[in-house]
Amino acid sequence: MKYTRLTKEQFEELTQEFSTFLATQAIDKGEWDTIKAEKPEVAEQELDVFSDLVWEGVLTRAEYLEHFSKSHIFLFQSFDTHVQSIVLKSLVPEVDFLTKEGLQWLSDNMFTDTIEMKVGKKEFSEERNSSLFALIQQGAFLSDGQLYKQINSIIES
Repeated sequence: MKYTRLTKEQFEELTQEFSTFLATQAIDKGEWDTIKAEKPEVAEQELDVFSDLVWEGVLTRAEYLEHFSKSHIFLFQSFDTHVQSIVLKSLVPEVDFLTKEGLQWLSDNMFTDTIEMKVGKKEFSEERNSSLFALIQQGAFLSDGQLYKQINSIIES
């Protein structure tokens, strides 16, 4: 398995897609129920293969990721061969970017000496989607890139 298995909730959201996936392998509902009951290891393999297909599709389309911690915000834009990042760090220990108040403080203090901002670029050392998945496993999530674009446009002007 290349990524991780989808959660029960994710499978429930993708019931139709999973049924289609099974149908492409000529497995109908009855046969699937039999496989689950009599060959659980085969059922596990099917779940893993489907999970990898879903992850591969999501990661291939992914362009922006974000990761928030108490004192840092990591913003990423991914390309075919590299990822660009903007890292914001609060130099005020009381600020917590995981709260609404902390994000408001960031908005009010973005371009003051209480925020350290670093811009970076990193070439992918492994396959792109695996690299993005590693960021997700560390706590990043897919985003629309609005925050990245806003900050990047100010930096570039």
